[in-house]
Formats: sequence, structure tokens, C-alpha cells
Amino acid sequence: MLKKHSITIRGHRTSFSIEDEFYDELLALAESENKPLARLVSQIDDQRSPDTNLSSAIRLYVLKALKTRISDRDPDL
Repeated sequence: MLKKHSITIRGHRTSFSIEDEFYDELLALAESENKPLARLVSQIDDQRSPDTNLSSAIRLYVLKALKTRISDRDPDL
């Protein structure tokens, strides 16, 4: 289910809407990188292209991280 999440990055409030599964993975990634969620979202925001909204950028970040994790475990995939 799609849920809206509000967060403060660089001193201003913003929000993004992503599915629970992506949000759970985003939280896990922030924890594994030993970063507060706001810092990770800020980094994702900084790196996204201007034509990509924040919600999509977060989904793509999570997808890339999961694909990297799978590839690291089994390079033949």
C-alpha cells in the first residue's frame, strides 16, 4: 500500500509516497549504512536527476541496493 511519509531534509519539510515494502527496505538501508533516515533521503535527493521525483528516486535507490546485494551473493545472476 502506498503511504505518504514526511521528513525534514536540509532544514525544510518534504514528503514522499512509497509502498510499505520500499519504506521498510529504505529504513534497513539507512541502518546498515549507519545513517539517519533523513541523511540518506537527503543524499538520494541530491543525486536524483531533475526530471525524477523524490518518491521514484527512493524506489530506484532501494532497487539498485537490492540488486547489488543479490549480485554480490551470486555473480552469475
